[in-house]
Amino acid sequence: MSHVTPIFADLVRVETRLYNAVSARLRAEQGLGLGQFEFLEIIDRVPGCRVLDIVGEVAITVGAVSKAVDRLVAAGWCVRAAHPQDRRSSVLRLTPEGEKQLAASRPVVESALGSLTASIPPDDLTRIASTLATLRATLEAGAQGHQPG
Repeated sequence: MSHVTPIFADLVRVETRLYNAVSARLRAEQGLGLGQFEFLEIIDRVPGCRVLDIVGEVAITVGAVSKAVDRLVAAGWCVRAAHPQDRRSSVLRLTPEGEKQLAASRPVVESALGSLTASIPPDDLTRIASTLATLRATLEAGAQGHQPG
């Protein structure tokens, strides 16, 4: 077994457990899951956000993102509007209710992550963040790990 195999296994297990724990708390306190929160964050942050912008960020299929956006629309948290330059595409924007949901959810996510990582010394977290940012940039630069449309 290569020396990176156990690191990979730990990375995946940590991500899964963190994600599930934060999502459970967010769902209990705000009525949405972490995936929905992430999509609302992206829509809020990316000007003229389209489904493809979310696909590029989270590396899942267009179909999965489109279905998730449909659920956000059904919940009243975002709307699809015709793209001004490309009528075949839609621009996503948060509704006032979506903005409220996002604002109320941010402190829950931050608090949950803070609690779950409280035992890690800040210098270690900084090193982990730097290492993960480098690995992510390397993978994204080579278009590694993206799901086919």
